[in-house]
Amino acid sequence: MKKSLFLLCLLLGMLGNCALVLAQPAQKLVNVVVSPDRIDWKCKAKEEVKFTVQVFKNENLLKDVVVDYELGPEYFPTVVKKDVRLADGKTILKAKMNEPGFLRCKVTAKVDGRKYEGMATVGVDETKIQPTTADPKDFDAFWTGAIAEARKQPLDPKMTLLPERCTSTQNVYHVSFQNERPGSRMYGILIVPKKPGKYPAILQVPGAGIRPYNGFNLGENIITLEIGIHGIPVTMPQEVYNNLAAGALNGYNAMNKNNRDTHYYKRVYLGCVRAVDFIYTLPEFDGNTVGVTGGSQGGALSIVTAALDKRIKFLAAFYPALCDYAGDLHKRAGGWPHYFRHAQPVANEVETLAYFDVVNFARRVNAPGWYSWGYNDTTCSPTSMYSAYNVIPGVKSLHLYLETGHWTYPEQDAERTEWLKGKCKKQ
Repeated sequence: MKKSLFLLCLLLGMLGNCALVLAQPAQKLVNVVVSPDRIDWKCKAKEEVKFTVQVFKNENLLKDVVVDYELGPEYFPTVVKKDVRLADGKTILKAKMNEPGFLRCKVTAKVDGRKYEGMATVGVDETKIQPTTADPKDFDAFWTGAIAEARKQPLDPKMTLLPERCTSTQNVYHVSFQNERPGSRMYGILIVPKKPGKYPAILQVPGAGIRPYNGFNLGENIITLEIGIHGIPVTMPQEVYNNLAAGALNGYNAMNKNNRDTHYYKRVYLGCVRAVDFIYTLPEFDGNTVGVTGGSQGGALSIVTAALDKRIKFLAAFYPALCDYAGDLHKRAGGWPHYFRHAQPVANEVETLAYFDVVNFARRVNAPGWYSWGYNDTTCSPTSMYSAYNVIPGVKSLHLYLETGHWTYPEQDAERTEWLKGKCKKQ
């Protein structure tokens, strides 16, 4: 039985990755272990899967324990049982699916008045999962026009040196540039090597939320730009972001989601392209080698940026959000932010969101990509992520860390970092 290690987000924040890499869950007093009967957590449609459920305390099997469990497709369990007593602390649960997707066994043990959760998720012909979201006929025309309109605005870049963050080999700047209309700006942290020369660049796009940023540091031979998406400086006190998250920016991802011209993510997607424009203005940039990376919302934005801007030479994405919104309308797990999981769409909502759904950008990604996620992710469902991954036409590689949810192992992040550095050297 594997013990979870606690990943110190503070340390990662010092490396500029805290907004992307979520901490692993801390070790619990009681561990609920759900083990599929196949080492790769994969099966074919109509194949029966056996999940062995065991509850441990102090590394010993806990007997006479009471559990609740759910069994079936992720988000749509077909079997729900409450207060099941496991006399010997162990049981085997069986299930199957008749179509591609993900079969999940989720177990909650009740011990000494507390609840402890464990799960395992098996991919069922996962490479055959296809999007439910339609590809709008004028998708390319819409985004080509939007980018052209945005570029009518002068970039007007501004850079402020942050001496307290600089090192002997790197300069660090708080930067901003104009986005899609006058006064609408994007902000970020730019890290530039001090040594004279021409360098590759990586754009780091953010996960969901409102926060300050420290910058994404890949060493003294790579330019990095980490951007925020909300049009506000990224060096303010945390209290400011907390107030915005609770106030003006609360629920930003759903703002105007039935209007393609005013939906919140339109300026966000355009801002990512303008960030690449900004990188191309830097005298230290080599003029060719630029990649993009991020996790969750940032994984989505990585795919979006690579689709919209052919200057992107490669991308690395953790557990991309915003994939196949319409899945929930088909009794299938859709992607974060789960617009239709508990609500029916209003007029024009499904049609509008198709212009922002990552699956439709994925269809247009030709840049080489490194992708990584786990099957136990309950924020960005594996079904939704595969619906995007399976339609990517470009060279791609998927690096599965099966047990992970919406978080990464240190080894997983190190693998991403080495891949990015390798791509920077090869271009």
